[in-house]
Amino acid sequence: MQNTENNSQNPSSNEPGTAEPIDNTPAAAAEQPSVESRLAEMSDAYLRAKAETENIRRRAEEEVVKARKFAVESFADSLLPVKDSLEAAIAIQAATPEQLLEGVHATLRQLSQALERNKVLEISPPAGTKFDPHQHQAISVVPAEQEANTVVSVLQKGYVIADRVLRPALVTVTAPK
Repeated sequence: MQNTENNSQNPSSNEPGTAEPIDNTPAAAAEQPSVESRLAEMSDAYLRAKAETENIRRRAEEEVVKARKFAVESFADSLLPVKDSLEAAIAIQAATPEQLLEGVHATLRQLSQALERNKVLEISPPAGTKFDPHQHQAISVVPAEQEANTVVSVLQKGYVIADRVLRPALVTVTAPK
């Protein structure tokens, strides 16, 4: 029994449950503050990085909200002259049919320019163009002398915006032979 008591009092014992001796040498004391200071630096760097990430996320969300809110601003701005032209045409009481037709053509040109400025382009395939189901919608299939699965005529123009189809062109297509 005496042996066990001596072992429990001996700080260098390797038995489980015994504490490691505390090193009170000057080198160990000098090392401890540098570890604590490194820990503090790393903790501070982590908190700063976390705050910066949160700020970037918040700014990105704000920009997305603004982009959605004002996405049509440019488009609306380019349509205002078209509206002005239509209102001016309505305001003329004694316009001749020729004057009205001339005004309609001018207004159509304004509208076409406004759409083009905003990357809204027509899909109007000429006769003989290969049928593309991504841009065309076949309304009917007709026998014709041209190659099979090609456009015969366009019933209604289609439109794309930045390579995305807004409305496919309605077309008649040649029947397979």
